Amino acid sequence: MKTLSRGVALSALALALSAFAVAGCGDKDAAKAPGAPQAAMPATVAAAASAPVLQIRSETKQFRDWSATCGNDGTCWAFGFAPEFAAGWVRITLAPGPDAQPQILFGYWPDGDAKGSNQIALTIDGRAFAAALSEEGEAEMPIGEIRPNARAAIDAMAQGKVMTIRGASSQDVSLSGAAAALLWIDEKQGRLDTPTALIRRGDRPAATVPVAPPLPTITPAPAVDQAGFGDVNQTVPAALRSRTEVGTCLKESSMPAISDMVMSARLDARTELWAVPCGAGAYNVTHNWYLTGPGGRDPRPAILAGTAGPGADPTMPDNSTVNGAYDPKTRTLSAFAKGRGIGDCGSAQTWAWTGDRFVLTEESTMGQCAGVRSDLWPVAWRTR
Repeated sequence: MKTLSRGVALSALALALSAFAVAGCGDKDAAKAPGAPQAAMPATVAAAASAPVLQIRSETKQFRDWSATCGNDGTCWAFGFAPEFAAGWVRITLAPGPDAQPQILFGYWPDGDAKGSNQIALTIDGRAFAAALSEEGEAEMPIGEIRPNARAAIDAMAQGKVMTIRGASSQDVSLSGAAAALLWIDEKQGRLDTPTALIRRGDRPAATVPVAPPLPTITPAPAVDQAGFGDVNQTVPAALRSRTEVGTCLKESSMPAISDMVMSARLDARTELWAVPCGAGAYNVTHNWYLTGPGGRDPRPAILAGTAGPGADPTMPDNSTVNGAYDPKTRTLSAFAKGRGIGDCGSAQTWAWTGDRFVLTEESTMGQCAGVRSDLWPVAWRTR
């Protein structure tokens, strides 16, 4: 897998998942017969009931040295990065809806043997914004959070020229593209010209800002006994081995350390799951996944759709994962394609087995290698 470089997105996030996701929550307002008595609702409840629902699709855009992602749940993230592939970043997160408040996290790696500081701050054009050490960080990789003054810091970023993270050591983070990324989030969340906007505020009522859309609901299939299956001492069944592309993969993965990485699982009484190793790099191992009948009979590719990576890249099979694994306890198949060895960029997906197919339940991506841990990446897709 090629290392991802700054300024190049992993793959265009194109939401084509409606055919693979179970319908979400429907309209909960029951029809009322004409003339039927109705109890008066409190003003706040009535306002919530009449609030517009956000219509949004998962998307990521690059704005010079900043990137912005909005997920299918309406939450949006803007990331600014240190120049020259240095390890430093600032993340602004904003949930949908008129009452949401922005959160600012930022992190860096101290130079050399410098230890994490018990103080951390952002300075923008010489103005310091005090921050608390976040529980998300570690001594070697501290993370700061700006809590009471987030909007003032955002205003400064949008108009500023120099932003620096200060702790045990200092790291500059580019502001080129910050204002454009935040303005894009305002537009995606329907905040333009309202007091809730990050950039373009106005007098349009906050009540016009749409609320979060309902999430797709996914129900995993029941757990089944896994005796004889797993990721140790597994052999590719003869019917599956006879497929041309499987034979090619096994030849290309002839090294014992890779060829022994065959994985299997029982999905139900009629369906088995098999993963065939198909190449490896320094920190990535590729598998192709197949659904079969009992004993590996009648194999067919398992379709793994996503907004980036498997299912979106025309050069990769739909049934291919990087660093994939199946967990029979949760009935989920996961993948984590690393952009480099430390895993601070790439893509991560999870699919759930529903009884007849795998459905994407979560996906996060990070196109820039700047020291951002995977659990802090923007979530492009999630389900309930």
